[in-house]
Amino acid sequence: MCDYSLQGVASRPAAVGDKLTTRNFGTGTRGFCAPEDRNMAVCLLPGTEIAFAGEVAIESPRFFGQSVKSLKHTTAIFRQIDKETPHVHHDALEFPDGQIVLLTALREGQEATVLQLPARPTTAREHEEQRRAAYTG
Repeated sequence: MCDYSLQGVASRPAAVGDKLTTRNFGTGTRGFCAPEDRNMAVCLLPGTEIAFAGEVAIESPRFFGQSVKSLKHTTAIFRQIDKETPHVHHDALEFPDGQIVLLTALREGQEATVLQLPARPTTAREHEEQRRAAYTG
């Protein structure tokens, strides 16, 4: 999925092995861009596993400038949070320690690789369980 503020941006679904870069698309959010086209957003499904090339840098706005915090983890699972609240950012990453960070908070220019896509449900029950898991938060 791509956050609501990326709906007007050209996009494509992620594939295993994609080398992605965090980018500010100028729409009020950051997301992942495609290596072949910096203006193409790459949308992840909830449950997609990614690995960053190094420590993950998170930016937090401050009264004067930005504060940057680094996470020691380099792997994360894509989640969507607060889906029932319209017009807020939903795209997030869950790190191994359980910390959930909005994708739009990531510093621009960080590289990540798609390791694994979520399994596709084969039964109605699996579909419902996967849908519920996507609405964490």
